[in-house]
Amino acid sequence: MTNAIETRLAELGLALPDTPAPQANYVPYVVSGNLVFVSGQVSMDADGFVKGVLGDTMNVEEGAAAARLCGLALLAQAKAACGGDLSRLKRVVKLTAFVNSTKEFGDQPKVVNGCSDLLVEILGDAGRHSRSAVSAGALPFGVAVEIEGIFEIVA
Repeated sequence: MTNAIETRLAELGLALPDTPAPQANYVPYVVSGNLVFVSGQVSMDADGFVKGVLGDTMNVEEGAAAARLCGLALLAQAKAACGGDLSRLKRVVKLTAFVNSTKEFGDQPKVVNGCSDLLVEILGDAGRHSRSAVSAGALPFGVAVEIEGIFEIVA
């Protein structure tokens, strides 16, 4: 049975990616009570890692597109944490985002808007969240963006 979130994804022509296996000693998410803590999701598309350095090899629009991919991956992990039932997702609570950028680059919030805007576009007010958007001198695999999230679910 399709729920409102899956219907909205389809309306937008979006699909959630497969959830990749962790690349180190961690789990993709932890459920504690009615909260889901999703580990950092890196910018990845069907061709692999989306790599780049903001302020050097990537511009803000390209970075925002990479952050949007992280948002889809976060939702995919939240869906897995809900046993495949996205109707259990109540809201996005907080995002912490890391942007692979030069020390001169200062538009990390604009880059991370790619993820934030996507979540609001899909979830409406339930997608509004608190967040941090910080610069990172390097990220795993040379990716452009990594974002972790906290979600509230129906337990």
